[in-house]
Amino acid sequence: MKVHNGMRPHDVVVLLKIISQGDKWLNRDLSEGLYISSSEISESLNRSMIARLISPDKKKVFKSALIRFIENGLPFVFPVKPGAVERGIPTAHSAPILKEYILSEEHYVWPTPHGKVRGQSIMPLYPNQVKAVMTDDKLYNMLALVDSVRAGKVRECEKAIELLKQIFGLEYV
Repeated sequence: MKVHNGMRPHDVVVLLKIISQGDKWLNRDLSEGLYISSSEISESLNRSMIARLISPDKKKVFKSALIRFIENGLPFVFPVKPGAVERGIPTAHSAPILKEYILSEEHYVWPTPHGKVRGQSIMPLYPNQVKAVMTDDKLYNMLALVDSVRAGKVRECEKAIELLKQIFGLEYV
């Protein structure tokens, strides 16, 4: 068995992409959809398997374990501190999925010149994240919720986890 040298930020994105894709996916699909090399997808799946976030055959994401990791580990392992005001794509409580639940004067964005909103920048979990969410609304919503857990206050975190559970089909967990 390989040695586990810790999770990398994009490992969470890979697992969320698998959930977004549903039951039918190939490593190639993940690689193309996330703009990550096939070898890095393979290594990411190995790290997630060792961390018990995906089954040994690397086909089934353990959604309850992933939710627990996102809620209890992600803010500490991959923390975020909002940065300078930039143009970008809304994330965290500023994203459409949370807008109806959280009212705030401040906006958080993933910096990109293609964005239409100005707000405090939050660095994505990996460099091509903005590119990847442009064609996958479900992935966008999940990553915005993850950012709400990473950067949000208690109420925002709780709502984000609740919505992630719904997306994962774990409403009653």
